[in-house]
Amino acid sequence: MSSSIAAPLHAFFVGLIPIRQEGTLAAGADAATGEPAGPPPDALDQASTFITTAKDWLLDPEGGIKFGINLLVFLGILLVAKILGGVLGNVVGKAMSSNKLKASDLLKDFFVTTTRKVVFLVGLVMGLGQLGIDVGPLLAGLGVVGFVVGFALQDTLGNFAAGIMILLYRPYDIGDVVEVAGHMGKVDAMSLVSTVLLTPDNQKLTIPNGSIWGGVIRNVTTQATRRVDMTFGIGYTDDMDKAASIIKDVVAKHELVLGDPEPQVELAELADSSVNFVCRPWSKTGDYWRVKFDVTKTVKERFDAEGISIPFPQRDVHVFKEQD
Repeated sequence: MSSSIAAPLHAFFVGLIPIRQEGTLAAGADAATGEPAGPPPDALDQASTFITTAKDWLLDPEGGIKFGINLLVFLGILLVAKILGGVLGNVVGKAMSSNKLKASDLLKDFFVTTTRKVVFLVGLVMGLGQLGIDVGPLLAGLGVVGFVVGFALQDTLGNFAAGIMILLYRPYDIGDVVEVAGHMGKVDAMSLVSTVLLTPDNQKLTIPNGSIWGGVIRNVTTQATRRVDMTFGIGYTDDMDKAASIIKDVVAKHELVLGDPEPQVELAELADSSVNFVCRPWSKTGDYWRVKFDVTKTVKERFDAEGISIPFPQRDVHVFKEQD
């Protein structure tokens, strides 16, 4: 703090010391003599001196007035930095949303938040300088503390680095359904340290980015269309051509099944208890489960109506009787 402000402040607070010391001595003397306690002879003079010193400092152009002006300037700088940070953040957000950049929502939010915080931090440093505080040693101390904390939080820094990589390579975005670190869910939020998933049964999972980036990332909804894989089994004595025709008819009549790519229905396997057909229609990603559920139900109903069996797993057991 500058000497023009420090000297009056020193005089302002030093005036408190004699008053407290005199009051203590007076109280001790009263306790020893048994006489009624009263103010020391010069207590009123000390109080008057204190008030006069405070008044002089407050009215001094180089003291209280200058400090008050600097304080107002400090608050003004913080307000301007806050407003400017918001404006620049909005500009960065609009620039990141342009079709040329094609930035993800996660990356856009990261740059917007970083811009606002950096502008406010610069304003805070300028404001502290206006108050007469030397920010050089403060910044140096923060650097040392940052090194110690960084060494202690290596795992967190690893998650931070993984978050940067996810932002740059964009394997998923907010709203995508993904399978990461052995869990599947919808991406609800993401920071530089962790990603939050909402599971199909509405649980919230917070997964460190290091665990995500170090494993396989499966994005279920990133593509506009998906193939619906289903398997239907019939008995060995049933008519294979008739069963295939029924499955194709069910798929062709479903309104959510896409014509391109063409649905595939093929005999795929002669299993232990059944003859298995694969059915692979295509649908929009959002219609995936509706197509799977509807086709499965309708095929079962058609098989039952037209005498096509769906066999249970079975095993032939041969019993041999030992003869003496």
